[in-house]
Amino acid sequence: MQDLYRKCSTNAYILKCDVRKYFASIDKEILKDILSAKIKDKDVFVLIKKIIDSYNVSSTKGLPIGNQTSQWFALFYLDKIDRLIKEKLRIKYYTRYMDDMILLHESKDYLKYCLKEMKKLAEELKLGFNEKTQIFPVKNGVDYLGFRFYLTDTGKVIRRLRTSSKKRFKRRLKKFTKYYNEYKIGLLEITRSIASYKGHLKHGHIYKLKKKNFSNFVLTQK
Repeated sequence: MQDLYRKCSTNAYILKCDVRKYFASIDKEILKDILSAKIKDKDVFVLIKKIIDSYNVSSTKGLPIGNQTSQWFALFYLDKIDRLIKEKLRIKYYTRYMDDMILLHESKDYLKYCLKEMKKLAEELKLGFNEKTQIFPVKNGVDYLGFRFYLTDTGKVIRRLRTSSKKRFKRRLKKFTKYYNEYKIGLLEITRSIASYKGHLKHGHIYKLKKKNFSNFVLTQK
């Protein structure tokens, strides 16, 4: 965002893409074909096919939720779209985590063309983009990985915790207080969870939020 700002200030656009029901929509046979081109060890490939087919909700679509392998498969399944964006469409400013994709460019029309090409490839993968997929000015900010990213008029990038993440964080602290008071959870478990939250929160500009919530966070037992 900062590099783009140096080229065209805030006169740029964001294409945010999100796949409809991604994990449940991944086609098993297409995934196997993609993996077969990369994995030459027959025994390993047989094992991978068993893992993919272990998801019994549908015989043709979906990955077993919770498996570590599903995370890797989901990342790899969209490799062709990554290559389209970087190698053919030549989008310099691009990031993806699972099915959450963000493209930045100074031309709105070019991003429309990119989306058109991405939809064609998504159809080949038997996927579709949902209503969250849209193009908007970079100055509007964008949600990504639990944060809301803003580009100010001076070129500074601000990272605020998303409203939904903020509410979830507050609810979790209330539960900790309640469960600890009722002896349903131990101090060690709470400490570990809080440490994990702090690790995530340190990436954002949320000093006031942390100060307000942690200052009121007091554990007591009956």
